[in-house]
Amino acid sequence: MLASFLIVSGCAKTGNNPNQSEIAIWHWMSDRVNELDTLASQYFDLTGIKVKFELYAPTSAYTSKIRSAAQADKLPDIYGILLEMRDFASFINAGHVYDITGYMDENDGQWRKIFYESALSMNYFSPNNQYKVKSGIYGVPIDVNNIQLIYNIDLLKKAGWDTSKLPSTWDEFMHLAGLLKKAGIKGLVSGWGEIWMIACFADNFAWNIMGKEKIIETIKGNVPYTDPAWVRVFELFYEMKQKGMLFPGSVTMVNKEAEQIFAIGRAAVAFNGSWGINVYSNMNPDLNYKASLPPKVNLNRHMYIWGGTTSFVVNNASELREESVKFLKWLTEEKQQTYLSQRTDNIPANKLSAASLKGPIAEFADDIDNVVHPRFLPVEEYPLVTEAFNKGIQSIMIGEATPQEVAERVQARKLKEMKKAERFKAYTSK
Repeated sequence: MLASFLIVSGCAKTGNNPNQSEIAIWHWMSDRVNELDTLASQYFDLTGIKVKFELYAPTSAYTSKIRSAAQADKLPDIYGILLEMRDFASFINAGHVYDITGYMDENDGQWRKIFYESALSMNYFSPNNQYKVKSGIYGVPIDVNNIQLIYNIDLLKKAGWDTSKLPSTWDEFMHLAGLLKKAGIKGLVSGWGEIWMIACFADNFAWNIMGKEKIIETIKGNVPYTDPAWVRVFELFYEMKQKGMLFPGSVTMVNKEAEQIFAIGRAAVAFNGSWGINVYSNMNPDLNYKASLPPKVNLNRHMYIWGGTTSFVVNNASELREESVKFLKWLTEEKQQTYLSQRTDNIPANKLSAASLKGPIAEFADDIDNVVHPRFLPVEEYPLVTEAFNKGIQSIMIGEATPQEVAERVQARKLKEMKKAERFKAYTSK
C-alpha cells in the first residue's frame, strides 16, 4: 500500500569485470567502507579469491548508476538495488538477478535458518505474485533495521513522566504530549519531509487499528479509504497537531536534520530507525534514550513496525555466480556478521550474531519479530494513491485539511486509478 524503503543488492555481467578472478561488488554504504575492505582482505587470505568493493554515493547517484548499468548489461558481480518492489521484480525478470533458493535450501535449509524471517521475506517472491516473478529467494540479507519511537529519558523526567514505563497506549502518548507542552519541551521530531516516513508511521497504526486483511482489501478496492478505520489513522496526526506533539517545521524536514535535533536534546521524542544510533552516538555520546514500539490505538491488536534489510544479490549473467554465492555465504556467517555489527552499530541479519548486541541497538533487535512491510503483502497500492495518502497527511499536520477531507481525496484518487487500470486492461486485451 505505502512506499517502500527496501534495500537490496546483487551482481552483474562479466563485461564490467575484466579480471575474472576478482569478484566485483558495488555498494553505497559509506559508513562501512573500511570494514568491508577488511573482510575482503580476510576472504582473500582464506581462499585466495579477490573481492573488490566499489563505493558509489550518495544513494541517488548509486541508483542512477545501477539503472544505467542494467540497461547496458554492465552490472558488477554483486550489487545493490535501492528500488521499490516492482523495480526489484523488473531486474529479476530481465535476468539481472540470480535465484539462490537452491543454496538457501541445501542441507535442510542450514543457510536459510540463520536469518531473521523478516529479512528473508524482503528478498522472497511468493507463488503467483503480481509481478510474475518465479517464486524464490533472490537476495542475501546482510543487516536488518526497524523504525520505532525513541524517547529522551532526561527530558521525559523533566516533564514529570515516570520513565520506568514508556507510553504503550495512544491515550498515554497524548498524556505525555500534554506534560511536554506544559513544561515547554518540544515533542515528536521526524523527517516528515521525506514522505515515506509518514507512510511508515501511518502504516504501523493501520496494522494496529484494522489489521492486515482489511489493508489488503483496501488495496484491492473492496474497502474505501473513507472507512472509519482509515479516518481514524488520519485523525492520529490531527490529534498530535492539536496537542502540540509535533516538532515545529518537521513536516518539511529531512530526516538527517531531525536526527540532529533529537541528538542535541531539542526534542523529547523521535520517530527513527535503528540506523540513527550511529548518528546519536557520534553527535552526543551522553544522550540518554530508549527505543519503544509506537503506542497502541486498538488495545486488542498487536503493534507492528516497519523494517527493512540491506541485502546483496548475485547477477544471473555473471561468470562468477558460484564464487559470488560462496562469498555471500561466508559474509553472513556469525563471525563476520558480529564484526560488522559491532563496528557499524547495525543489527546483523544472522540471528546468532544478535546475541552480542548491547544498549539501544539491542532494544531495536528485540523487536525484529514485530516487523511488517508493504512488500510482505500480496498486492501493492497504486503509486499516485500512495502519494495522495502521504501528502494528505502532511496537509493535516500543517492544518490545511481535516482527516475526513483527506480520506475523501485519497478515495477519489483510488477510484480514478482503478478506472485507468480497467481501461488499460481492456485496451491491451483487444
